[in-house]
Amino acid sequence: MTPSTDAPNDQVSPKTAAALRAAMTRLLEGRPQRTDGRLTKENLYKEAQVSRATMNRAHTILAEWDSYIAAYGKATPGEAKRDATIAGLKKRLATKTQECTFLENKLKAAHTAIAALFHDNQALRQQLNKDASATVTPLRPRGPRQRR
Repeated sequence: MTPSTDAPNDQVSPKTAAALRAAMTRLLEGRPQRTDGRLTKENLYKEAQVSRATMNRAHTILAEWDSYIAAYGKATPGEAKRDATIAGLKKRLATKTQECTFLENKLKAAHTAIAALFHDNQALRQQLNKDASATVTPLRPRGPRQRR
């Protein structure tokens, strides 16, 4: 942001105006020294190390601040990068959630199949035990093989 000449109706000293402009430049470039870097008026006066009342008397600087925020939004370069990272992570999370749901459904189907096989196996074992208790009649051995 290029400094402009402060309007005569500004009620701040040139030193204060310079501090506010330097603070505004640091915040807009994403290199704050005294704040978290969010583009808020609170950070502007804290970054400039002046009171809120003093900042409010710098009408020209505040008008520039407001026009920049209106045009470009409140996201700093760091916040924009963070937001892009968050969006990417949300997309990955949605994909992984879909994969988990798919795998959960496959697991439920496998569980059902295993349970059915277990019950079939139990029934077959019971049938085998029931048949084993029956009398077994041995086959009589045949004599020498007869030819036909």
